[in-house]
Amino acid sequence: MPAFWQPQRRRPNIVFVLLDDLRHDSLGCTGHPFARTPQIDRIAREGARFRNFFTVVPLCSPSRASFLTGLYPHTHRIINNDKHGLAEISHTLVTWPRLLRESGYETAFIGKWHMGFDDTRRPGFDHWISFRAQGLYIDPVVNIDDRREQLRGYMTDFLNERAARFIQRPRRTPFAMVVAHKAVHYPYLPAPRHEALYADVRYTPPAPQPGDLEGKPALTRKVEERIDVLKLEDSTPEPGEPRRGRPRDPDSVVRDQLRCLASVDDGIGQIFEALRKTGELDRTVFIFTGDNGYLMGEHGQFDQKRWAYEDSLRIPFLVRYPELVKPGSQPSAMGLNVDLAPTLLELGGVKWSERMHGSSLVPVLRDPGTKGRTAFTAEYYPEKLSNRVPEWKAIRTERWKYIRYEGSGLDELYDLDTDPQEIRNRINDPAESATLAGLRSELDRLLAASR
Repeated sequence: MPAFWQPQRRRPNIVFVLLDDLRHDSLGCTGHPFARTPQIDRIAREGARFRNFFTVVPLCSPSRASFLTGLYPHTHRIINNDKHGLAEISHTLVTWPRLLRESGYETAFIGKWHMGFDDTRRPGFDHWISFRAQGLYIDPVVNIDDRREQLRGYMTDFLNERAARFIQRPRRTPFAMVVAHKAVHYPYLPAPRHEALYADVRYTPPAPQPGDLEGKPALTRKVEERIDVLKLEDSTPEPGEPRRGRPRDPDSVVRDQLRCLASVDDGIGQIFEALRKTGELDRTVFIFTGDNGYLMGEHGQFDQKRWAYEDSLRIPFLVRYPELVKPGSQPSAMGLNVDLAPTLLELGGVKWSERMHGSSLVPVLRDPGTKGRTAFTAEYYPEKLSNRVPEWKAIRTERWKYIRYEGSGLDELYDLDTDPQEIRNRINDPAESATLAGLRSELDRLLAASR
């Protein structure tokens, strides 16, 4: 690769694959002990795997909006999964596919929109395939270019097939495609062909650590768990289908998640093949990621997200683009989901005058040793259907994490160098009073800067 990078005259195609509730370490290339993801791993092998990539909000709807707009939830206003008016707000979002389309790209959205219950086409997409809310794994009803169809079969396979078909359409312009899978979200229903996959392996949740929960008063506080859903207004029911009698123990859930992931991996192979057949493989920016992390036993939380802990904020992020990205590179700079929009707009040659909170990752992709940001903020806003987690704001630096639970006094402070599992809360440690004061000040400064 040359010492400097100049974009090719022909603007690249873009394939952006987004999964739901995918842990950062669920892939073979990110160190999972038994997950088989050869096609996904190929993206990392032939491109870049970010070692420190995060979402600024560990929840589906707001994270998806941040990926598409480059903005924090407090600005794009998709703040949670059940706020009234999410669908209406999402019709107003200025997204990178919308801007690319205005500049001459052919665009497609295929999969889970999940910002409100509405499945109708959003601005900026020439081709639209989606479904209401969470959608179904089995026999879904799908909106295909403004016509609803009752399908037979497995949702992931349908989305994979339509993604490959879109790539192979004849065209004279570059294309940008979002493939947003329902997988690997609850209720974790695998395709029949993968039922026996991982039958010979077992998952053991992390063992409880002494002193862990004692330092997490927000996590362990008494909350009325039972919600009278009949009294809730403006909230959409989830999930759209049951677990269908499948076991709910951790071992069964993890294996079913990975079985769902196997169908996604099949689809990545189909996309690779479609790009090869059309001669567009090396002219395409191919990105794979997830909308948020997942807690699978850490801090006593199983099958959960929403908290500011590492396994909830951290997500996988893989990029293949031979013209720019050296094969097998592993950037260590902290990347965020709000960085996607400015990155793809730069690669697509689009200049956008309005401010975005993210920064282009092109310099990091060009040179994996590039130093990025030294700190970022994350946030969460309460939901009607999930009253367990209070509102919080957090700042994470290369060494420290400070979590502020708004108005509660239940804050947490962790030294990630000495305590990467976030076991010991240092909030009341006199030796760290100066560190805490600095983090509080920096959190306020960064929040103010993003208003």
